[in-house]
Amino acid sequence: MADVCNRSNRFLRALRRQPVDATPVWIMRQAGRYLPEYRATRERAGSFLALAQTPELACEVTLQPVERFELDAAILFSDILTVPDAMGLGLHFVEGEGPKFRRPIRSAADVTKLGVPDPESSLRYVMDAVRLIRHELRGRVPLIGFAGSPWTLACYMIEGEGSRDFARVKAFALNEPAAMHKLLDTNARAVAAYLAAQAAAGAQALMVFDSWGGMLAPAMFEEFSARYLARIAASLREDMHARDVPLIVFSKGANASLETLADTGCEALGVDWTITLDTARRRVGDRVTLQGNLDPATLLASPKVIRREVQRVLDDFGPHPGHVFNLGHGITPDVDPEHVAVLVDAVHGV
Repeated sequence: MADVCNRSNRFLRALRRQPVDATPVWIMRQAGRYLPEYRATRERAGSFLALAQTPELACEVTLQPVERFELDAAILFSDILTVPDAMGLGLHFVEGEGPKFRRPIRSAADVTKLGVPDPESSLRYVMDAVRLIRHELRGRVPLIGFAGSPWTLACYMIEGEGSRDFARVKAFALNEPAAMHKLLDTNARAVAAYLAAQAAAGAQALMVFDSWGGMLAPAMFEEFSARYLARIAASLREDMHARDVPLIVFSKGANASLETLADTGCEALGVDWTITLDTARRRVGDRVTLQGNLDPATLLASPKVIRREVQRVLDDFGPHPGHVFNLGHGITPDVDPEHVAVLVDAVHGV
């Protein structure tokens, strides 16, 4: 039988740098507050955590953008902080302020108390969601599982919440490097186990969000972020369920370290909008697929401008294999869903 490329497999083919009939597209945070159906489900759930921790509701919101738009992949609805929450740090969300931990890491002694959670026990709700989503997708599009990077998780675990400059975590890394590496090693083992479990449950691609890697100087980035991204990739390659599952790494703001990121062992590299895809491709060669990289603010423009900017990104990458279209970061809550439809159609050449 001929090797047919269509919506059900073009995303996975692009991750493996194989020919596709159209550039695949999905959008970071595609299940989110810009969708009225998401807001209705979130209201029913009562809280973000209840939504994320109820497999049926997580499945419902994961499918919403796939049912509304001709997207080429679904991504698990969850949160990057599920892993440190399972470690006992007490995740909670404060309206208008975001995620916080009741028991943040404040010393080297706190690090020694952490262990790697069992994904099928303390994170069973995530695995149940993955299994349910795969069943409900019925092969329409692949499912992406994900986790936060060891460094990004450490940022929240030490700060206890989000931060403008993450000064506390940087000071911890500089003053307590042995403790920081112990924390990052624990996080890396936990993330690898978590991603492998998602693959076993049915995730067909995996992604690591290194949201705060770009705030590190290049030397610190290699020591405290890239080293552990490579460990995760190596661990997944040794896992019977995950070894053939493509891995995407996205480190926002880390354009100075693209070559290092391409050498971590991932199949695809997410790129933010502050570098051209042509430049990124020339720097990393054909080692990895590139994912990205439209500025999310473009979706606030008119349909005509959206189509123009989509074409600019496609032209920038050029007629080469290995491109997954995405935004350079997550979609914002104030976007008109109709503008997302315009973007998706423009990528597919409709």
